[in-house]
Amino acid sequence: MSDAALPEICEISLDAIAAHEGRLVVFADPEAPLPPLTRRADKLMRGALARAVASDSFIKLKPGDGLSLAYPAGLAAEAVQIIRMPRRADAAILRRAGVSIGKAQTRSAALICANTLPLGEMLRAALLRAYQYEAQKSDPKPGFGPYQVMVKSPEAAEASVTEAAALARAVHLTRDLVNAPANVLTTTTFADQIKGMEALGLKVEILEEAQLEELGMRALLAVGQGSDSPSKVAVMQWQGAEGAPLAVVGKGVMFDTGGISLKPGAGMEEMTMDMGGAAVTVGLMQALATRKARAHVVGLVGLVENMPDARAQRPGDVVKSMKGDMIEVINTDAEGRLVLADVLWYAQERFKPAAVIDLATLTGAIIVALGHEKAGVFANDDQLADAFLKAAAQVGEGAWRMPLDPAYDALIKSRIADIKNTGGRPAGSITAAQFLQCFIKPDMPWMHLDIAGVALTKSDSAHAPKGASGWGVLALDALIRARFEDA
Repeated sequence: MSDAALPEICEISLDAIAAHEGRLVVFADPEAPLPPLTRRADKLMRGALARAVASDSFIKLKPGDGLSLAYPAGLAAEAVQIIRMPRRADAAILRRAGVSIGKAQTRSAALICANTLPLGEMLRAALLRAYQYEAQKSDPKPGFGPYQVMVKSPEAAEASVTEAAALARAVHLTRDLVNAPANVLTTTTFADQIKGMEALGLKVEILEEAQLEELGMRALLAVGQGSDSPSKVAVMQWQGAEGAPLAVVGKGVMFDTGGISLKPGAGMEEMTMDMGGAAVTVGLMQALATRKARAHVVGLVGLVENMPDARAQRPGDVVKSMKGDMIEVINTDAEGRLVLADVLWYAQERFKPAAVIDLATLTGAIIVALGHEKAGVFANDDQLADAFLKAAAQVGEGAWRMPLDPAYDALIKSRIADIKNTGGRPAGSITAAQFLQCFIKPDMPWMHLDIAGVALTKSDSAHAPKGASGWGVLALDALIRARFEDA
C-alpha cells in the first residue's frame, strides 16, 4: 500500500540550507524582495537565484508554479525549486504550490523553506501529488523521499502538518483500492481489509449472503449471483459524538462486466474502478477515525461482482428490493443502483440517520455531461447540497449540481413492475438518481454523488497523477467538519 509519510518539521537553520543534499524548495515573488530563507540560498549561490527570479521564465509563471535549477553552485543540493508565491496567497495558490512540489519530488528528501507560510493546504497537495502505485510490479520502485519543512514556529505547525499527512494517507488508501486489480481485491479481500480497520477504533460488521437474504436484499444479491465471489455488505461505525449519524453509502462493484448486458471489450479493464464509491467511503472512515472526528458517521458499502454466468440475472428479470418495491431489470449493466437501493434502505431502517450521502461510479452519462473535471451532485435538500459544494470548492475538488425532477420518473416507470432500473440514454445520470431517490424515505436529507468521471482519470487531475484520484475524501471530510461535527 502507498503511504504519505509524516513530514519532519525543523527549526530555521541557515547552515541546513547550505548542507541539504536533496532538493531545496524556496519561495519568491518577482514583485517583492526575496524572503529571508530564499535570500540565504541566493547568497550562497552568489546571486544566481535572484537572477532566475528576475527572468522572463519565472515572471511568466502562474502563482504556485515553480522553476528548477539543477546542481546549483554554492549548495550541496541536487536542485533548487523556486516557487512563485505572492505575499498574500489564497488556498488555491497554496494547493498549486503543493502540487508543483509534489510533482517534482524524487527519491531524495526535499527541504521546504516555508518559514511563516501556511502549511496545511500546501503540504497536503504535495503529499497527494507525490503518489505512485507499484503494488503489482515485480520490481517496485522505492517510494518518494520524505519532506522536511523549515518553519519559524515548529510547535505551532505540528497540528496542521499531522492533519495534512493523515488526510493524504486516507486519499492514498482510496487510490490504492481503486487501482488494485479485481483478482487481487475481491469482495472477500476487501471485506477483510475493512475488518482490519477496527484497529483504528471503528466498529466493523461484515454482513454475509445469508444475512443479506434474511434482510431481503434481493436487488443487491441479484447483481452478484453470477459471480463466484460472495456478495457482502460492510458496515463501519465511527461514534465520535452522540445523536443520529450521517450515513455514507458507497457502491462497491469490484468488477463490472455488465453481466448478460455485456460491455464492449475495449476499455473493460478499467471496470476495476467500479468500486470507487466504496473506496472513497473507506478512505473517509479512516480519515475520521485517525483524526478522532467529533462526529457520528456510519459508512456502508455493498460489495458485489457483476459477471455473466448461467446463474446471472437476465434482462427482463424482476427482483424484489429490501424496501419491497419490485424492480424490472431492463439492463444488467445498470447494476450499481440495484446495490445502492438495498444498502440505502438498510442504512435508513437500521440507523435512522440525520442525512444520507451515497457515492457511486454510476453512469457514463455523467461523463458526457461533465467530463472528468467535476462529479455530479444530486440532492433533495438545498442546504446539504450547498454545504457540500462549498466544501468541495474549499479543498479544490470539482463538483456540479444536477437536477432532480418528478418529470423524469416517467422514464423509469415499468409496465410489469413498480419501477425499472434504467430509462435509456436520455438524461441517463438523472434517471439513475431518480431511481435511487425512490429508496430514500420522505423528509430524509439525501445527496447522491455520481463520481464516474472523477474516480479514475487518463491525465493528471487537480491533486493526482493519472489513474485513481481519490476524489471525495477531502470534500466529504470538509463537509463533516462544517456541518456534522460537534464544536
